[in-house]
Amino acid sequence: MSESTTCTPKGPMVLTFIAGAALGAVVMALSTPKSGPELRGDLKDLARRAKRKVGDYADDASEALEDLKDRAVLAVDDLKRGVSDAANDLRG
Repeated sequence: MSESTTCTPKGPMVLTFIAGAALGAVVMALSTPKSGPELRGDLKDLARRAKRKVGDYADDASEALEDLKDRAVLAVDDLKRGVSDAANDLRG
């Protein structure tokens, strides 16, 4: 009996988490009594942190994609070598 595994894409889950965290932070910032300049400063800091985190996630995704590409190239090379060896064995 073969065992099947399913891979769940983590991208949508991470984006949902980030969106929920950002929404919660905005609601908290807006519901806290503050003066206009304080509130604008808090929102600016929140946006700056969110931008930095999104950049970090993008960098991580880019690195993972590059790693996946490298592994795919190696797998294709191995497959080509295996097919070539099998063809040579069949030829004699």
